[in-house]
Amino acid sequence: NISSIPPFKNYTTLTINFLIHRNNMEYLDIYDEKGNSLGIKKPRKEAHDKGLWHKAVHVWIVNSRKELLIQKRSPLKENYPNMWDISVGGHISAGDDDLITTEREIKEELGLKIKSIDLIKIGTVRRMTKQEGYINNEILSIYIIKKDIKLEQIKKQDEEVSEVKLIPYKELQEIIESED
Repeated sequence: NISSIPPFKNYTTLTINFLIHRNNMEYLDIYDEKGNSLGIKKPRKEAHDKGLWHKAVHVWIVNSRKELLIQKRSPLKENYPNMWDISVGGHISAGDDDLITTEREIKEELGLKIKSIDLIKIGTVRRMTKQEGYINNEILSIYIIKKDIKLEQIKKQDEEVSEVKLIPYKELQEIIESED
């Protein structure tokens, strides 16, 4: 729906392309709260409007110096703009699996090509978050990648990521523990 796009004044071509793309319908497979497929797919927006359970992936990239790669979400993001986040994350589109999604999201967000053999699955978590007009009921597959990546290797997708940095995991843990 083009009417939901803000006025074009002062927008770059990149921003305009992102806003138009954001309005395209991405479909998600829908599950019950235990992760059993319901055999239906719904548009992503509807899944979030109604709080339907769907799947997503989270990826943590850690190097040999025990630093985590974290990303700052783009100011264009609908949820949690300008907030620091995990290395990579994304919804699993209808018909895809977590490995396909993980490889795709790493390539899209960071411009890195990672092989599925580099992915270490550490678990699955159910997460429920709610903001005004947005209910996110996700079943997350969580992966770690142990790899030394230089920040110069990263070609971030500006629509998704505004900044990346490496942070010692102990420092990140202290920051998290100091938050309410």
